Amino acid sequence: MKMARILSLSIALATTAPAAASPLAGSEAAEFLILHNRARDAERLLRLEWSAELSEQADEWARKLAKDGRLRHSLWSDREGTGENLWMGTAGFYSFAHMMGAFTGEKRDFRPGTFPDVSTTDRWQDVAHYTQIIWPDTRKVGCALATARGRDVLVCRYWPAGNWFGSKVGR
Repeated sequence: MKMARILSLSIALATTAPAAASPLAGSEAAEFLILHNRARDAERLLRLEWSAELSEQADEWARKLAKDGRLRHSLWSDREGTGENLWMGTAGFYSFAHMMGAFTGEKRDFRPGTFPDVSTTDRWQDVAHYTQIIWPDTRKVGCALATARGRDVLVCRYWPAGNWFGSKVGR
């Protein structure tokens, strides 16, 4: 697989036009994989593989969210057993590292344990992006970035999904 076809960038032609897909260069897709695996390396977990299929699925949802202008998870039934992390910000302002930092920064509130009892804040939602990234059974990731109406939307999909109640996460 070529990395250039893995991560998609969607660009709105006008504020009312639907977002259109355009692939990013391989180094940009590789950067998202590196950032994911850096978090997994810190937890001594197997590294994730990049999935073009997950990236394409994420692209479709990212374009819809960017066009709609609000974040919401796709229906579980539409994701075929994949997990999902979402991020939104001002178009062109944030680096990939900053976007991923919003997910991995949740580590500050994470404590190893049995999900959902994995947060020092007692709210599993405060660490759910991070736990999806470091979920021990997850093996693949694919992300897409869409731009429309002055905002960037990042959608990452994970297979198999994490954050299963009653399952252990962390060392």
